[in-house]
Amino acid sequence: MANIKSAKKRIKVIARQTEENRVIKSALKTQVKKFKSAASSGEENLDTLYNETVSKVDKAVTKGIIHKNKAAHTKAQLADMLNK
Repeated sequence: MANIKSAKKRIKVIARQTEENRVIKSALKTQVKKFKSAASSGEENLDTLYNETVSKVDKAVTKGIIHKNKAAHTKAQLADMLNK
């Protein structure tokens, strides 16, 4: 356990940031799953779902939650599903 005041503060800050990151990452995964299930069932509004999903992926990259290469891979998969 930390003894220095600044180290104790960093522990609290890191815990808060970790929780915020977990919320964003979970929402991203949920959105991707929603798009994939809609694409497999052949729903009509895939374009809007695709735009929402790509937007969430880009925001996660901007905030440093996921790596840019993972985002590119995910968006390519989603685009393939959209075009099929």
